[in-house]
Amino acid sequence: MKKNKLLWKTLKDGLVSTRGNHRWKIGKWHKVRADKLEICDTGFHASERILDAFRYVKPGCVARVEVRGESITHSDKQCWSEMRIVKAWKWTKNDSVAMAVYAAELVLHVYEKRYPHDKRPRNAIDAARRWVKHPTEKNRLAADAAHAADAAADAAADAAYAAALTAVYAAAYAAALTAADAAYAAHAAADAADEDEEISTKIETWLRRRINRLEEIK
Repeated sequence: MKKNKLLWKTLKDGLVSTRGNHRWKIGKWHKVRADKLEICDTGFHASERILDAFRYVKPGCVARVEVRGESITHSDKQCWSEMRIVKAWKWTKNDSVAMAVYAAELVLHVYEKRYPHDKRPRNAIDAARRWVKHPTEKNRLAADAAHAADAAADAAADAAYAAALTAVYAAAYAAALTAADAAYAAHAAADAADEDEEISTKIETWLRRRINRLEEIK
């Protein structure tokens, strides 16, 4: 018997879809009540990669989903007529900051090659990393004047998951590296474009490892 396909989906807190506020229950099959699927409109959406799923929904939960029935497939997401959550995990602000820090570190060399004497991005990364390990008020304030740790969480959830993979780089600079100018981020993103696949693969690997450490939703 052929097994159904497994994909990744991100949801709001409480296992709720952003679009339509559809509420999910782990293990229960949900079926689209419509005559025709339409990508981004009608159907249940998920992605092959976690990173792609993150681009569409600011996560409060990350879910492994099983799909069946009719489908439409795009390069970074799929639309299905039937879906159920097999397993789900909580995704927190701490996880978002950690992801932003990791993404920023992957392309920090691009910035430092162009601006070798500007240590603000590296210092902001270090401050955000300290907050991830010890999320105290003292460490949050120490991040920098703009509270890089808080900004990293917000932007990693909003911007880093949007548009294209290069948005991960831009968001990392604009968020975890709030001390750096946003224009530098755009330049770094452009310079790093030829490294897209290698960097996105590293981020995907990091996400899969991170999920193994998350609290499972029962």
